[in-house]
Amino acid sequence: MSSYLLKAPISMLLGLALIASGLLHAEPLSESKPFAEKFLLLQLSDGEAEKQNKVLSVAANLIEFYGPDAIDMEITTFGPGVRLMYADNSRRERISSLIAQGVRFTVCMNTINTIERETRTRPPLHPESIPVDVGVAHILDEVEKGYVLVRP
Repeated sequence: MSSYLLKAPISMLLGLALIASGLLHAEPLSESKPFAEKFLLLQLSDGEAEKQNKVLSVAANLIEFYGPDAIDMEITTFGPGVRLMYADNSRRERISSLIAQGVRFTVCMNTINTIERETRTRPPLHPESIPVDVGVAHILDEVEKGYVLVRP
């Protein structure tokens, strides 16, 4: 052992051991919200109006509770849930308001491509939606980065 390690405070050695063992979990970095303390993914895979309203309400309530700078939040839509991100969705104003407060809305392009193949029409999407190749794969990647997944 080096002489530095022998002189290091026990708390530093413990911290290094925790990091090395993977027990100390680092929070994901958020370029858009550098002061965020909470990192959340809300999953929407259901196309029912009640579910869409619930997800939007949960997002609005969390922004009100934590403040827009303290929570980094994304709503990921796939399957029938992509209907939330249709350009003509009646909740467009609520979505735009949440986007203005820093909530990201991702839409599964695998689902959109399937809809286009089946209906021969590509649904127009909210202009500020963020396309991801595969919604579930995107969720897995974000959870690995440290985001918490909630399905209201």
